[in-house]
Amino acid sequence: MRRLLVPTVAVAIAGVLGLSGAAMAETAAPAGPAQSAQVKAAAKELAVDYQVQETGYWCGPAATRIAMSARTGDLPSQADLAAQLGTTENGTDHISQISSALAANLGAPYDFREMPNDPPSQAQKDQLWTDIVTDIDGGFAIVANIVAPPGNQPPGYPSDQTIYHYFTVIGYDSSNMTVKIADSASFSGNQIYWLSFDQLSTLIPPKGYAY
Repeated sequence: MRRLLVPTVAVAIAGVLGLSGAAMAETAAPAGPAQSAQVKAAAKELAVDYQVQETGYWCGPAATRIAMSARTGDLPSQADLAAQLGTTENGTDHISQISSALAANLGAPYDFREMPNDPPSQAQKDQLWTDIVTDIDGGFAIVANIVAPPGNQPPGYPSDQTIYHYFTVIGYDSSNMTVKIADSASFSGNQIYWLSFDQLSTLIPPKGYAY
């Protein structure tokens, strides 16, 4: 969902993240997804309150809380969010639960997109990039539901397992087409890191993301 670009209030960072780079002001007429990827030669990161997830199945609540922290310092606990999301020991069932919780807690127009095609189509990749840039520029983080099998995993993930997970996209750099991830799993101590956009786009299918 497109949002107006509005100033965001930076909140405290848990000693691991700082703002880097400045977003280029978009003065041209609105562009389509493919064109947006070309015209936005910019980098931007959001300041967030990072937390490691408190249980092995609270990645959904933790990712939601991190995304909320880009907008407010008045944050519920992971336990409170787990209750709101209906999270169980089996995890959080669907990305729509994340978008609904973000919308309810922030009073913001969060929605979700599914990416059922694996690999994703070029149109789906273009839309994902446009949603990331538009939301980050507007001060909103994105929560992605990912499936990371052996051979296609973010840094530090256990290489002999397929990991079903939620993490938060908190920045982008269009000069090298990378995205910044706040990952509550902290596999091998990897908490805040850069990931190529191409890899992110292969990790989300067949799940989706809240934007």
